[in-house]
Amino acid sequence: NPSPTSRGVTSSSKMTSEWNGEGKSQLDFMQEDQCILVDFEDNVIGYDDKFECHIFSPERPRGKLHRAFSVFLFDQSGRLLLQQRAKEKITFPEVWTNTCCSHPLTGYTPTEQDEPHHVADGSVPGVKRAAIRKLEHELGIPASQFEIDDFRFVARLHYWAADAVTHGPESPFGEHEIDYVLFVQKTVTLEPNASEVGGFEYVTPEQLLTLMMPESGRLWSPWFRILATRLLLPLWSRLPAILDGEPRTLSRPTRSV
Repeated sequence: NPSPTSRGVTSSSKMTSEWNGEGKSQLDFMQEDQCILVDFEDNVIGYDDKFECHIFSPERPRGKLHRAFSVFLFDQSGRLLLQQRAKEKITFPEVWTNTCCSHPLTGYTPTEQDEPHHVADGSVPGVKRAAIRKLEHELGIPASQFEIDDFRFVARLHYWAADAVTHGPESPFGEHEIDYVLFVQKTVTLEPNASEVGGFEYVTPEQLLTLMMPESGRLWSPWFRILATRLLLPLWSRLPAILDGEPRTLSRPTRSV
């Protein structure tokens, strides 16, 4: 595993046509992917690589706040697709979580960086493009199976969590994110990438509640535990209305810090 270093904030890289993860390791992604840094109000303040963003140190005990997204994909019967993160992942390996969790990046066209008016009108096309990109990379779902408008922007969550389960109480890695939550209901084909995904399954609300009990023995990502309790379970029964455009208040990120 890599050791944390401090390389400082980098500027947005030169725009390129598309992201390509072929033949790259988890460390490559950590060092090359450029995340979008934000303040507590989700205003863009800079960019830095994924590795630097996730370092927890005495000087920066909560890393660097950056944008992320969490996709909740439901099948036509309303079951949620869960994934287990692969053991090769540097942060939070082998934990179970929602369908897909990652980051919008800077440096690509079309852009994955949303502006305040995108949040205000709920369109967030940049985050949705990033979600389609990672659903293909992680779960092998062809990008052609989605349209931008298939996704419903539901909420933003501001949270932080050290990866103490993997790295111990003095963990050098963790998450500090404003997480954009996306719901989508689709019939998809799956061909998971073994370096990203260790397992997957569709679950009902009742099955999820059972799996999240301590006696199940499963480890869960901290962001999923927050989102499942505060957002997913209360909204699951209203899924059709939400996907059809039920109004939601998105003016400020909900905080769990």
